[in-house]
Amino acid sequence: MNNQVKRYLSKTGNNEILERRFELLELSGIKNFFIDRVEIPDKGEILSKLALKYKDCKKCGLSNTRHNFVYGQGNPDADIMFIGEGPGEQEDRQGIPFVGAAGQLFNKMLKAISLEREEVYITNIVKCRPPKNRNPLPDEIESCIPYLYEQIWIIRPKTICALGKVAGNSLLNNNDTLGSMRGKFYNFQDIKLMVTYHPSALLYHIEWKRPAWEDLKMLMREYRKV
Repeated sequence: MNNQVKRYLSKTGNNEILERRFELLELSGIKNFFIDRVEIPDKGEILSKLALKYKDCKKCGLSNTRHNFVYGQGNPDADIMFIGEGPGEQEDRQGIPFVGAAGQLFNKMLKAISLEREEVYITNIVKCRPPKNRNPLPDEIESCIPYLYEQIWIIRPKTICALGKVAGNSLLNNNDTLGSMRGKFYNFQDIKLMVTYHPSALLYHIEWKRPAWEDLKMLMREYRKV
């Protein structure tokens, strides 16, 4: 952040919201501006620009087999952010997260807790499809997760729901089982985070739908508190 902005913020009491907005300006590529006529960029515009900037990413081997870089979709001002593992076949072809069979179930899960896709933000740990839908490898996660951290920083949701073991392990930096991560909230960068089943797992394990429903109810109870 340049000295001009720092002086301005010190005069205004170092307003945290203003500070974040100026950081967004710099993230969008604007380095010099007049304080009295600055225009704060829209978060959706920032995310769209970043999606275009990264779409040809070749930081890991997944770029060799993908059709599309699947950045994310949803409300840039969302209070709830859902983070899955990685794109599947349909997501890879369409460039949109959660549009295949698991995505259709995910939409139903949202409706069950009175949410629409347009209200939330949806993305994944890795932005390119792992071959044959295998779990992403550690080096692939390490290469891609800075994009996710950037999305979280821009959107700043009140609550994050990690879908599946890979998402939970990656965000919490552990190797715990899904069962041990469920049923509680964690502090992730001062954001409430919980872990539940990935919708794709629920397609094959119907018996997990009941505990997944309990997780979603817990999510909404906590969300209404914050």
